[in-house]
Amino acid sequence: MRSLLAATALLLALSPVARAADDPGRLAPVLQSRLIFNGIATTKDGRTFLPFQRQTPGEGIEVGEWVDGGPKPFPDALWNDFPARGDAAHAFVGVNALRIGPDGQLWIVDKGAPGPGQDVLPGGAKVVVVDLSTGKVSRTIPLDAVTGRKSFVDDICFNGDRAYLTDAGQPGLIVVDLKTNRMWRALDGDRSVTAERTLMADGKPLVDPQGKPVVIHADQLEVSPDGKTLYFQPCSGPMYRIETRFLDDPDTADAERRQHVAFFADTPSTGGTAIDAAGTIYSSDTEHLRILKIAPDGAISTLVASPELDWVDAMWIDDAGNLLMPAAQLNRTPAQNHGVDAVKLPTVVYKLPIGATPVRR
Repeated sequence: MRSLLAATALLLALSPVARAADDPGRLAPVLQSRLIFNGIATTKDGRTFLPFQRQTPGEGIEVGEWVDGGPKPFPDALWNDFPARGDAAHAFVGVNALRIGPDGQLWIVDKGAPGPGQDVLPGGAKVVVVDLSTGKVSRTIPLDAVTGRKSFVDDICFNGDRAYLTDAGQPGLIVVDLKTNRMWRALDGDRSVTAERTLMADGKPLVDPQGKPVVIHADQLEVSPDGKTLYFQPCSGPMYRIETRFLDDPDTADAERRQHVAFFADTPSTGGTAIDAAGTIYSSDTEHLRILKIAPDGAISTLVASPELDWVDAMWIDDAGNLLMPAAQLNRTPAQNHGVDAVKLPTVVYKLPIGATPVRR
C-alpha cells in the first residue's frame, strides 16, 4: 500500500552509479521516494515539482512540490483528492505530465481517466495552470472538445501562443490557441502518431494484466529552439518532425499536413525526452536502460547507460545545466507487467551535468 504517509525521501550525496559516455561526471541521485513519479520540473529559484502515478486508487497524490525532503500536495490537498471531491473538472483525475511554461507558471496535464484502460470522465481531460507566486490555479483549459472516451492526453509543449499536446489513446496531436482557447486535432490516425512497434523495456515487451501488449500512441514531443519544428513520436518510436506552421492553422486539412511529416530519427522505445537550446534532444531508451543524444541532423549517440535508469520518463534540463532523469520504473508496475508489481522502491531522480542551456519559451 503506497500512501502519502508512506512517502519518504532524502537528498543524497554523489554516488558512482554510472559513467557518461561523453562526460567525465557521474550520475547523482537527487531525490528518492516510495511513491512513483514520472516527470520533474524545476524553477529558476530552486522549486521542484513532480507528477505522481497512484498505484492504489484513492491513495497518494497526483502532483507534489518537493519540500523538506518529501512531496507536498500541490497546489493543495483538495486538488489531489478527486475520489472525495468527486468533481473531475476541478480535481486531478490522472495527471500524466507537467512543465514550467513560458509564463513561469506550472502547466499540468490531466488525462482525465482514473486508471489504465478506463474511460475519460466528462470534464476530466484538461490542462491546469498554477500561478507559482500565489499557489493558486489561474486557469483551466478543458479538453473535452478534442478528446474522446479512450483518449490519453500525454504531454505538452509550447510555441508562442500555441500549445501542442499528444493523445496516446486516440492517436493524434492537439493544438491549443492559448489566446482564444480555440483547439483542434491534427494528424489523426497518421502512422507518425500511431504505435507500430512492440513497446519494450529492460529487454522485455510490456504486457497489461490481461496479457495484451501495452500500446501507447503519440507520446513524446519537443519544439525546436527556433519554434519552427515539432518533433514527436509514438512511445515505441521512431521520431518524426513537422514544421509548426502546418499545425498552427486550424483550417489546414490533415491530408495537407501528412505531406509535410518527415522521418527524423530511428528512436527505440522511449520513456521521455528533453531538448536544449542548441536543438539537441535527449531521449530515454527504455529497452537498453540508457539516455540517447539526438543531434539536430538526427544522428544518435549514447549519453549514459546504467541499470539504474529503469524507464526514465519525462526529463528536464535545469538552469544549472543538469539533465534530471526520473527513473520511474513504470514498466515494473502491474499495468505494464502482466498484473505483477515488481517496482524496486525507492524510485529515484538522477541528475547528470551536461553543460546545456535549457529552452524556456
